[in-house]
Amino acid sequence: MSQPNAAAGSAPDAGTDGDGLISLENVEVHFEKEQGLLDIFEEPDVVRAVDGVSLDIEENDVLALVGESGCGKTTLGKTMIGLQRPTGGSVKYRGRDIWETKAGNTDLSFSEIRSSLQIIHQDPGSSLNPNRRIVEILSEPIKLQHPDISASERRERIHSLLERVGMTPAHDFSGRYPHQLSGGEKQRVALARALLMNPDVILADEAISALDVSLRVEMMDLMLDLQEEFNTSFVFVSHDLSNARYFAEHGDGRVGVMYLGNLVEVGPAEQLINDPQHPYTEVLRWATPNLALDAREAGEPPMRKIDIPDPVDPPSGCRFHTRCPKAREACTAQQPGLQAQDPSHSVACFRTDQSHEYWDSPEIED
Repeated sequence: MSQPNAAAGSAPDAGTDGDGLISLENVEVHFEKEQGLLDIFEEPDVVRAVDGVSLDIEENDVLALVGESGCGKTTLGKTMIGLQRPTGGSVKYRGRDIWETKAGNTDLSFSEIRSSLQIIHQDPGSSLNPNRRIVEILSEPIKLQHPDISASERRERIHSLLERVGMTPAHDFSGRYPHQLSGGEKQRVALARALLMNPDVILADEAISALDVSLRVEMMDLMLDLQEEFNTSFVFVSHDLSNARYFAEHGDGRVGVMYLGNLVEVGPAEQLINDPQHPYTEVLRWATPNLALDAREAGEPPMRKIDIPDPVDPPSGCRFHTRCPKAREACTAQQPGLQAQDPSHSVACFRTDQSHEYWDSPEIED
């Protein structure tokens, strides 16, 4: 059983043993909120975008992060791959602290880490140089990794990968500029560019949200096929539980549910859909109409309030307690840590521990 007073971030939780390909321990990312001219003499407000997350990403892993806008899932993903420096805790790649490596304090080069941890953005067009042809854009990562190979060999590799991501004839697409491609084609170029670095992990940050619904499943299937072929891991960020479910289920991976900077539930997709243990997971499930749930579950939303609390001043105790219909007084005073229910499923909710004082504390009155 979980300990009654376990606080999130107080120790490595059920999501990590510290031996993963990427290991996060008690990671915090706090931002100072931008101030106006009248506020310059006041202490700046601090947004707790990520607040005490511990998690491992393993070799050939698939993790889908899901939650409402502003919950911290993109910030967490970028922190995992070294694009965002944490303000607390540690992020390790193969046992080496990423930021200590950048400072030159480990036996690994930071360039090796950056090559191994790649990203596909929501808007691939913003990351593709509009003044260069696709073949020139894709030549850059090959030149970085293999500076001695010939131009003809680079072109052969590029054409081979373009065909692998479904862009045929490759010689035609390679000669185009980004503005001559559709949104889906730009996303395929972004995927090809990431794979050219032979990465260990790819962060797909809302990588399908801008695509037509008809193309989303096709793109997810392509990423998963290449994940298996290239032996890479994927961290898939989405605000849509149905997309997260599909990606994690077909990739034999996990779904991680985030709320106000905390991971509140992590586990296999079908387990979270069919038997959610955290009340916030139930909310996401209710709010996703195409999960084909029982009609009895399509009534009123399973929460007390709709409004999301201010991340600058989050609620005390469990951050979801202000909206949770099952909250009790114990939830206002203590913050639950992520605790293992079985080897593949962890939850941050006192209700999963039958011995917790939650059960004897009064219900919260509206």
